[in-house]
Amino acid sequence: MTPAHFSFSSAFLLGLLGLTFHRTHLLSALLCLEGMMLSLFIALALWTLQLESMGFSVAPMLLLAFSACEASTGLALLVATARTHGSDNLKSLSLLQC
Repeated sequence: MTPAHFSFSSAFLLGLLGLTFHRTHLLSALLCLEGMMLSLFIALALWTLQLESMGFSVAPMLLLAFSACEASTGLALLVATARTHGSDNLKSLSLLQC
């Protein structure tokens, strides 16, 4: 396993562990998701550079566009949650409440 492969896989796993164990605030969950997407983007970009193929050069930009859409949707949900519930605590959110 190369050091670059190890660093990207460990960054992804750290984001996944942070998303799994530190689910107290919505903002921390969104930051963990962004870290995971960034590690996937960098790994995919380096993979296309190693293959030296122009056919896969669009894939990192497509992943980056989806990551930007995910970030904007997450921030919109964060603002809406903070306005309606007063905080971004995930424990105070319930699907049964209006």
